[in-house]
Amino acid sequence: MKLKIMSAVLLTALTVSLAGCSAADTDDTTTTGADTSLSSVTDAGVLTVGTEGTYRPFTFHEGGSGALTGYDVEIIEAVAAELGVKVKFEETQWDGIFAGLEAGRFDVIANQVTATPERVAKYDFSTPYTVSTGVIVVKSDNTSITSFKSLSGKTTAQSLTSNWNTLATESGANVQAVEGWAQSVALVEQGRVDATVNDNLTFLDYQKQTGAAGLKVAANTDEKSATSFAFVKGSTALTDAVDGALEKLAAAGTLTSISEKYFGSDVSK
Repeated sequence: MKLKIMSAVLLTALTVSLAGCSAADTDDTTTTGADTSLSSVTDAGVLTVGTEGTYRPFTFHEGGSGALTGYDVEIIEAVAAELGVKVKFEETQWDGIFAGLEAGRFDVIANQVTATPERVAKYDFSTPYTVSTGVIVVKSDNTSITSFKSLSGKTTAQSLTSNWNTLATESGANVQAVEGWAQSVALVEQGRVDATVNDNLTFLDYQKQTGAAGLKVAANTDEKSATSFAFVKGSTALTDAVDGALEKLAAAGTLTSISEKYFGSDVSK
């Protein structure tokens, strides 16, 4: 999982480590540079966007070889339309995506990025366009699990490399190791484990794709995650312009519409 959160546990569950500070953080560029980042986009008529293209349902190719699509893809396309420019996507592996931003290969990252304190020190961020929580998923007839505290003594299926595993363990659960969501939710459906802990967006996507018959969310974390578009440090004018576009899209109901298309629920606020 790369899905993201404001508490230490949930932030780690949704993100991975970043590359070092960009050259723009250490040079002597002035606010003129920030204006140039916006003017260069508008002058060229193109917003270049870094994204993975392999991260369903946020940024992916339908059927593996179709056109690039996804929740993040459609939102940044809508933002670009508000700015009056076209979009050019640069597909990049996650491990190199911030280095690509720093090197000027693209103007913005659209890939479910959380504005952690460490990242805020290195990059600029838009206002959030996705909000989520952690959830406990159980069978619909399960009445014994109603909170994270009630996971104590129960068995959950978790990837051992994920901090959802940490959250389950710290809640007192006995963890059965799996490779990922597909295996964990199958074990819950089969009744071989009591529950699995994951991000609500993951469950909503599964529910949208399959119906998730026989499953329910038993509890949510108090903390919420928020993800934003990332820019090089000092891109104030471009960031402000994107924020203005997001505000208009929210008011027009566009963000809600895109959210419901991919998740069956409004995850934009």
